[in-house]
Amino acid sequence: MDRYAVIGQPISHSKSPFIHAQYARQTGQELSYDAIEVAPAALEETLKRLHAEGYRGLNITLPHKIPVAKLCESVSERAQLAGAVNTLIRTDTGWRGDNTDGEGLVRDITHHLGLQIAGKRVLVLGAGGAGRGILKPLLDQKPAELVLSGRNPWKPEELVEQFKALGKIRPATHIALKGDLFDLIINATSAGHSGVELRLPGQILAEGGACYDLSYGKAFEPFAAWACTQDAVRVSDGLGMLVEQAAAAFEIWRGVKPDTKTVLQRVRQPQSGECAIETATLDSGKARDKATHLTIGQD
Repeated sequence: MDRYAVIGQPISHSKSPFIHAQYARQTGQELSYDAIEVAPAALEETLKRLHAEGYRGLNITLPHKIPVAKLCESVSERAQLAGAVNTLIRTDTGWRGDNTDGEGLVRDITHHLGLQIAGKRVLVLGAGGAGRGILKPLLDQKPAELVLSGRNPWKPEELVEQFKALGKIRPATHIALKGDLFDLIINATSAGHSGVELRLPGQILAEGGACYDLSYGKAFEPFAAWACTQDAVRVSDGLGMLVEQAAAAFEIWRGVKPDTKTVLQRVRQPQSGECAIETATLDSGKARDKATHLTIGQD
């Protein structure tokens, strides 16, 4: 039986084993899929061990998406541009890296949520591995402008230099966002995973705007609460992106594209939709009265 896995730290919360089991059952594929916790210091050794044990492919999650790229024999063009890898494909002597994050994000936003990116003003929070991986696919959708913001000013500036030929993109510090209004705000920071303060100014979401967090579960809650203070008409976690990027990886590995709609319905929790529905455990009215900054994670 072919073996696959997702590696990261932490990993116990991962829904990837369930998702890939659904895809395997749906497409008649015989395989196993594990969740393996790997500390950063053990990453290189673990990749060698899993290759020796015969694993056919791996998904990569926090905090390994950037460092794993340097351990690949080769990487796809999109992974090279992103500087981050979330999918490994076994070769005879090592691993080839790819990145399906951006593909999964765009498909979730446009297909499942029915939102338009073209012609809209988009803000991406976070210039780490997750943020890097979604820039090209977002720019391919032709937004009116994409603003990349991070805690450390040099990170967004560096990335904008790499991506500016692909579309209208500019860097901004969090403080400099004051006075701007965006149609779509995407949180690509580590959000609820770390607790390092990230302060955003007051109202930066345009009327009728939407907020999207790449995280899900408990890690989604701080951003969801903040999004409701912005009067977002739609607040979504990253479960749809997770399902879609997994489908793209599955197709790379197995040569067959699974149907994502039914799988997303099975993993979906009440954390996407209207603010009043999505954040039922949060009082959006009280949240609106709180200070107008957001404490989420580091970039």
